[in-house]
Amino acid sequence: MNCSISGEVPEEPVVSIKSGLLYEKRLIERHISDYGKCPVTGEELTMGDIVPVKTGKIVKPRSLTAASIPGMLGMFQNEWDALMLSNFALEQQLHTARQELSHALYQHDAACRVIARLKKERDEARSLLAQAERQAPLPASATTANVSALSNGKRAAESEDVGPGGKRMRPGVSDSIIAELTECNASLSQQRKKRQIPPTLAPIDALERYTQLSSHPLHKTNKPGITSIDINLSKDIVATGGVDSNAVLFNRTSGEILSTLSGHSKKVTSVKFVAPNDVFLSGSADKTVRIWQRSEEGNYDCRHILKDHTAEVQAVTVHATNNYFVTASLDTTWCFYDLSAGLCLTQVEDPSNSMGYTSAAFHPDGLILGTGTNGATVRIWDVKSRGNVANFDGHTGAVTAISFSENGYFLATAAHDGVKLWDLRKLKNFRSFELYDQDTPTNSVDFDHSGSYLAIAGSDIRVYQVGSVKAEWNCIKTLPDLSGTGRATSVKFGPDARYLAVGSMDRNLRIFGLPEDDASTEP
Repeated sequence: MNCSISGEVPEEPVVSIKSGLLYEKRLIERHISDYGKCPVTGEELTMGDIVPVKTGKIVKPRSLTAASIPGMLGMFQNEWDALMLSNFALEQQLHTARQELSHALYQHDAACRVIARLKKERDEARSLLAQAERQAPLPASATTANVSALSNGKRAAESEDVGPGGKRMRPGVSDSIIAELTECNASLSQQRKKRQIPPTLAPIDALERYTQLSSHPLHKTNKPGITSIDINLSKDIVATGGVDSNAVLFNRTSGEILSTLSGHSKKVTSVKFVAPNDVFLSGSADKTVRIWQRSEEGNYDCRHILKDHTAEVQAVTVHATNNYFVTASLDTTWCFYDLSAGLCLTQVEDPSNSMGYTSAAFHPDGLILGTGTNGATVRIWDVKSRGNVANFDGHTGAVTAISFSENGYFLATAAHDGVKLWDLRKLKNFRSFELYDQDTPTNSVDFDHSGSYLAIAGSDIRVYQVGSVKAEWNCIKTLPDLSGTGRATSVKFGPDARYLAVGSMDRNLRIFGLPEDDASTEP
């Protein structure tokens, strides 16, 4: 008799008193423990319903095929054939799965391209809508005089906007704006006399222990490189501009990307926060500047696309009033803008500068503008008159970065040959740092907000304690460029110099500061 489950002769036969069926003991025990039912009739069944059957020792008969060598060879051949057929079926299934995966990946790539195109069209539509809304409340005469029309999606100057020599006419900087700039200058100058170094500023011994805290891949892998960094000190948000034509807003505290701003067609060369207004500015090698406004949902929408330059925009700097900003370009001009209107009030061209501007920064008081040129010259401008009041020579190569100290007296400039410090009271160079070899340019300089420290970025990152014209400027800390590219392109101090944000020619934003254990012991 055979087992009702396996069909084989049971070694330990048992019988069900309910159905009278014969089973292998170990098989029926496992089935009852799993299901509690008879496997054949489906009746409720317990181990108490199973009765062992006493039999003599059972010897399983040997099959005829295994009783001889030819039979065994035939059996092995059948098993081999079955294995080959199973293997062929598995290969067929693998080939089909690969084809389905390839098709799915192709569909995903196509969907991503469609989404990217739709986003680009959406951004362009929003930009056109914002420009139309800005033009709507203006009277016809003002619209003709000050605002460019839109033709086939591009800004085209009206005949009334073009002056002698084919140059576009600008409304100019009014007396009320000059009065606003002068009042801001007087207020900030008065405050500076009373200002003291904040007690929360990171001490020198803390900076000496700075190390890398984190690294964040913010930009695309196929076009790596961070070209510019700015920090919203009040909210601790870091902005980066990349070679991938995107600007990224990153919350350092939470470690999350808040927004990725797309729209530029070439690398983003400069990024700036206008913190009180939740406005963000980005300049690009595509010759445009974009003004982004934060919405109630927390997203940043492009409100204006400014196309007043005819070559790469290299720098964007915001005035202390937060109502105006300046852009500098390789087209040898710098433009002064009204932020709320997105309107270029004046475009200043320097006939003696034939190589264009590579950097720009406002003095903390706002009445002085510093610009660096491709021809190794630093030019100082009076913002009210737009006149060139001083020139600093001595660099080799393009002036890559400019930073004014908060004390109002010192100016740091970076170029291919290193960093130079200038005394704005006597208009002369009083110290130079030649940090790297002749093939390694210095890419970035930044004074912290208190004017106590100076950071320099090149093949590494160095932090100096600010001295005076006669006192030494001591190097506190040298941090390696961990990107492996040998090019740290930008550096910025965080609030109270509690950390350094560094960008390099890879896609990672790196944060240097005190480890948590050390930071907890700081006052």
